[in-house]
Amino acid sequence: MIDEIIADADERMQKSLAALDEAFKRIRTGRAHPSILDSVMVPYYGSDTPLNQLANVNVEEGRTLIVSPWEKPLIAEIERAIMKSDLGLNPSNNGDTIRVPMPALTEETRREYTKQAKNEAENARIAVRNIRRDANSDFKDLEKEKEISEDEQRRAEDLVQKLTDKTIAAIEAAYQVKEADLLSI
Repeated sequence: MIDEIIADADERMQKSLAALDEAFKRIRTGRAHPSILDSVMVPYYGSDTPLNQLANVNVEEGRTLIVSPWEKPLIAEIERAIMKSDLGLNPSNNGDTIRVPMPALTEETRREYTKQAKNEAENARIAVRNIRRDANSDFKDLEKEKEISEDEQRRAEDLVQKLTDKTIAAIEAAYQVKEADLLSI
């Protein structure tokens, strides 16, 4: 029973870490990276489809993304979808491909993106602490129902605390990497 609760807490904490990585991918740096366009959805035969399922996205010259749609009639739709996304990008097409230049980041936008990254990291830490609270609550319930002893409850809570500390350290490390990436010129 204890192992199941700890395994569930671990799995949920890893999902929080994965969600943080996804959030960090949406915060763009001055360099072009194909994952920046992962959140762009393109209307395709009546349903919104992720851009990476409709086209190849490659980096050219470090600061420009090249989007090569698999179907030429989609160029206008893809261009419109990139413009509508709140990424602040201005695509241009040449009939075959779409070029998406990455604007250089000013000091002000770097600080703004750093604040956004810090916010995302804090949200991930809050999620991890909530998972810890849920697991500890489950242990207390088991102890009240006399399914586990008080010592087992304390040991289980210690294990969850170690898991929480490890995950929060990983969140902090990911934030430090993203912050350094944003503030580097």
